[in-house]
Amino acid sequence: MKFISWNVNGLRACMQKGFLDFFKEADADIFCLQETKLQAGQLELSLPGYHQYWNYAQKKGYSGTAIFTKKEPLSVSCGIGIEEHDQEGRVITLEFDDFYFVTCYTPNSQNELARLSYRMEWEDAFLAYLDGLKEKKPVVFCGDLNVAHQEIDLKNPKTNRRNAGFTDEEREKFTRLLTHGYIDTFRYFYPDATGIYSWWSYRFKAREKNAGWRIDYFVVSHELADRLQDAKIHTEVFGSDHCPEELTNNL
Repeated sequence: MKFISWNVNGLRACMQKGFLDFFKEADADIFCLQETKLQAGQLELSLPGYHQYWNYAQKKGYSGTAIFTKKEPLSVSCGIGIEEHDQEGRVITLEFDDFYFVTCYTPNSQNELARLSYRMEWEDAFLAYLDGLKEKKPVVFCGDLNVAHQEIDLKNPKTNRRNAGFTDEEREKFTRLLTHGYIDTFRYFYPDATGIYSWWSYRFKAREKNAGWRIDYFVVSHELADRLQDAKIHTEVFGSDHCPEELTNNL
């Protein structure tokens, strides 16, 4: 199977920049989006052969996620079951026979770390949610997790040390997640790869200079390790300030 994840930074804008071309070319079994920035009824998307599932933020033009899947899931849920965390359309979970598939758009800690304390609460709640799923079936989850885990995951680690997405607190939460029995699939295949990023600021010609961050992930529970085939980051694909991630497997 092929899974794709992409933070499109506004799906309507991305549609004008080749989204459907990449979608058709990818021909993924599951294709999911973060930061759709849509409300229900604002976009009619025709994707023959796919079931569509959307989670919209209450705030207009903000956040939001979607999953498009060829195979119909056994069940679908939006959010993590905690009202405080379920206002921004950040999580969708699909249940299949052999695994759960989750897409997530993790809250950004924002300028001057204004939302870092909330982010820490979110991290604990989301990990507890994943662990609850993992007790029943293996888990695949993906999305914009808004953290560069290691220094090799961003171009300028020293100057970004206390910036949102590269604080010690955020990195430690990701480390903790991995110790709970999860695998960062890109690092599983390419533990020492450098200069491969998934997000670039629109400022300072960052993408042109490849001054980026790897903050978008496919993560799986350990029991799926022997079913993984490859992980890719499609740095050649434009249309957003993020690029798509891919996971191939024999699920």
